[in-house]
Amino acid sequence: MEHTPVIRRARVGDLPRLVELVHEHIAYEKSAPRPPGLAERLGPQLFAEDARLWVLLAEGPGGEVAGYAACSAEFSFWDAQDYLHMDCLYLAESARGHGLGAALADGVARLARQLGMAEVQWQTPDWNPDAPDFYFWSRQRGNRDSDQGRCREPLALYRGHDHRST
Repeated sequence: MEHTPVIRRARVGDLPRLVELVHEHIAYEKSAPRPPGLAERLGPQLFAEDARLWVLLAEGPGGEVAGYAACSAEFSFWDAQDYLHMDCLYLAESARGHGLGAALADGVARLARQLGMAEVQWQTPDWNPDAPDFYFWSRQRGNRDSDQGRCREPLALYRGHDHRST
């Protein structure tokens, strides 16, 4: 039976699992460990009345939280408009290859549209060159600034993904 990805906003009760995934992501990118208390620092930023930080979660077939995309509202001075900055997109290793990454990318695009933004931007490390192509296919359309590793996805061009399993 085919699993239809479930993408939803993070809730307060998701913080322990979200922090686990963040630490997995940090290890995956071979970054330095972060100080303790991440949940206590993130919670107020995510769930405040005037939050400008959003986390979307991907649920696997059993309803388990298997990945996340973290986004914040930013302003482009050169374009004189707001955009949604996707700071992180991560899937647990066991969740890869099932369409959850593409579903998270679609969720980010939907969130940007709901917020009235015309673009999503993100950066990816040089050692992970396939990430922008996999999630948004941006580089194939020439939307990657190779000097900065920044990717831009104008939502007017973004059509989403086919989430059917192959």
